[in-house]
Amino acid sequence: MSDLCSPMIILLDDEADAFWCFERMMKRLRKNFRATGNSVGVEAQLSNLASITQVIDPKLHQHLETLGGGNYVFAFRMLMVMFRREFSFADSLYLWEMMWSLEYDPELFFLYEEDPDLTAENSGRAKVKSIRQYGKYERENMRSGGKDAEAPLPISVFLVASVLKDKSAKLTEARGLDEVVKILNNITGNLDARKACSSAMKLHKKYLKKAANTNR
Repeated sequence: MSDLCSPMIILLDDEADAFWCFERMMKRLRKNFRATGNSVGVEAQLSNLASITQVIDPKLHQHLETLGGGNYVFAFRMLMVMFRREFSFADSLYLWEMMWSLEYDPELFFLYEEDPDLTAENSGRAKVKSIRQYGKYERENMRSGGKDAEAPLPISVFLVASVLKDKSAKLTEARGLDEVVKILNNITGNLDARKACSSAMKLHKKYLKKAANTNR
């Protein structure tokens, strides 16, 4: 949790401001931390990551399954702490800003604040007039119909997929999960945030296109 909280404390002089920023961030990420007797929320994202990798890099996915890593638990940390340990401090902040801009949804504030029992008509929220008011990633989801899905995939999952794709050559040579973890640990502080976001967007488009072709 300190990985997520520390940027707020460092950047904001007022502890109250830091607290409320952290509180809003945790609301955004709360699905990752919800746990039941059988699972933790982030497991759904790991499952989605497996499905994405199977589509965009079937050879890598098959190799990871052969090693016993088909549940993608080795990517757990990336999703839980939002890549804070994979990128430098400055790059991780830059990455967060890019992710949230790409995922921007004008109705997001209302989802955090309003009574969940209220309907959209009674909530007082203004109707969004144009798709251009959404972030680029959200626009792609809306055009593909992904926005209407039960659980739209967050861009963070595609960011992890882009890291795996970038290291695919080394990962397919790994002889065990310990080597997979070692390869991923070696990228700490050596990733470029802009390149990672660009790769994630390309993979997202590729995945949506292949998924659409499969459903026809």
